[in-house]
Amino acid sequence: MAETNGVRPLLKEIETKKKWDENSLQKILRRYPKRGESLYQKDELVEAYKKLVRSGDLEKGKTIEQRIRLKPTRTQSGVATVTVLMKPYPCPGKCIYCPDVNNMPKSYIPSEPGAQRALAHKFDPYNQTKYRIQALRNVGHNTDKIELIILGGTFSVYPKIYQIWFVKRCFDAMNSFDKNYQEDNIKEENITWQDLYKAQNFNETTKCRNVGLALETRPDFITNEEVIRMRKLGATKVQIGVQSLNNKILKLNKRGHTIKETKEAFKLLRLAGFKIHAHIMPNLYGSNIKKDIKDYKKLWTKDYYPDELKIYPTSILPNTELEKLYQEGKYHPYSEQRLLKYFVNTLPHTPRSVRLTRIVRDIPSNEIVAGNKKTNFRQIAENEIKKLGFRIEDIRSREIRDEKITWDDIEQEIIKYKTSVSTEYFISYITKKDDKICGFLRLSLPKKRLSKEHFINELKNCAIIREVHVYGALVNIGKESKGEAQHLGLGKELIKKAESIAKENGFKEISVISAIGTRKYYEKRGFKRNELYMNKHL
Repeated sequence: MAETNGVRPLLKEIETKKKWDENSLQKILRRYPKRGESLYQKDELVEAYKKLVRSGDLEKGKTIEQRIRLKPTRTQSGVATVTVLMKPYPCPGKCIYCPDVNNMPKSYIPSEPGAQRALAHKFDPYNQTKYRIQALRNVGHNTDKIELIILGGTFSVYPKIYQIWFVKRCFDAMNSFDKNYQEDNIKEENITWQDLYKAQNFNETTKCRNVGLALETRPDFITNEEVIRMRKLGATKVQIGVQSLNNKILKLNKRGHTIKETKEAFKLLRLAGFKIHAHIMPNLYGSNIKKDIKDYKKLWTKDYYPDELKIYPTSILPNTELEKLYQEGKYHPYSEQRLLKYFVNTLPHTPRSVRLTRIVRDIPSNEIVAGNKKTNFRQIAENEIKKLGFRIEDIRSREIRDEKITWDDIEQEIIKYKTSVSTEYFISYITKKDDKICGFLRLSLPKKRLSKEHFINELKNCAIIREVHVYGALVNIGKESKGEAQHLGLGKELIKKAESIAKENGFKEISVISAIGTRKYYEKRGFKRNELYMNKHL
């Protein structure tokens, strides 16, 4: 049970604070640490609140419930996101900015929220996944559709058997919410691919279905074999550390690869149908505002063009080589004004087909030696951009959230762009009135020569659906709800349009990189299962 004595003054401050914004709760939590150490989780606050109300020590009130119970954005994008960390393991990277903390995967520090949860569960994949889902449920979120994000240094260098076991145990945890699931809890050293496939197959029809699986790695570890392996694990998205598109900057920061490897990684991932989630880092050692802005615009050229992007301005963290350079006066972090200038000159150039998932890493300010310490810099930048008369049109800025819509309110938009290996179509439904995005599909038409000689047999001569996503508050699988984006049949119409475009361009077959929990959805739309993908004749 949560400790009610320590939580009571915390809850009172949450209730009585007059000015409230998205950062208020985090600030209060830091003022009242649990046993003077870690921060209280929201499910612990809810549990303590209920207990205090029952005992009469606290009055029931809407204000406090609204402020601690829900964070609507966690499920308004259509899925509940669960992030887990792999155990500490040596990373081949020697990046000068990267923290290397004992008992943590490379690049992570214990005070980050996700890392705190991982430490509390000793990096156990089952417990991290299960208790995170339970915590989301406890604060009122629907958990029928789970996007699982597996982080921790470089996924590709972990022992192969550990990878299979880790992913399998995450699926065990999702499946555990179904009373009919028989867990086997096979030890890591005894795990096989068949054990993973068994857990995945059960997940197709269980209560908490996996609708997306993201893995994190480096460009220089993306090979034909690695791409196929990731697909066998059930991955649909790859988070990839680009950091810079300037070879001199990469070398100065001891990144360990060049842009040649980055280009090749994008090529292979796109040909295999993965969603590509890139990370970039402005203000690296040796860079400047002009170079960083140039880098950002280069991202949207044919060799790269990620689908999602995290922007992590470089922070100087303790005990890194970058800290030494800073102390010696050889490195200078951007001032707030210079960082603001960077965002003003980059964010409005983000294509409409791209989602900016994060623009500042969630590192507590007391952990940062120098550099930006404001976790709400996205809000600061967006306000400045709006004041200057510019507009950000990325997906996250246009999500419809929980608004009610009808077919009369929306229209179809198609954005076409070229990459080094394909012609891409971003097909979406947007509201006529205010350009809110209700749903979208990513269709890839590989160049005919590359498609004919594809390194994955199942994708030879195939158009590829890389993503189908419908926005709106997450609704239980199988339930109808009038007016909500997920139940207008937008997904079905988007797939029809993709099939039509593929056929018009001479493709006789279309494939989809399906998550485990969406296989049944695609089967209903005529797709048949192969080993790695689902295919349909046109």
